[in-house]
Amino acid sequence: MLSRSQRRSTVKVSVDEKQCQGHGLCFMTAPEVFGLRDEDGHSYVLPDGNAPEHEVAAKAGAAACPERAISVD
Repeated sequence: MLSRSQRRSTVKVSVDEKQCQGHGLCFMTAPEVFGLRDEDGHSYVLPDGNAPEHEVAAKAGAAACPERAISVD
């Protein structure tokens, strides 16, 4: 188990808007992390998507992206 000082306060999740093609697989995999824009269906990270408790979901959403447009650090 990680100590308090070793735990992350946030996770850095980002979507490369130029690579995203709007497949929506990240959203279907991790709706607590990703949203889809109404105008083009491209994904974005929700305001609470960088919370540490969403790290596993964010990584699953990134892995589901066929364009590899999502990074999780």
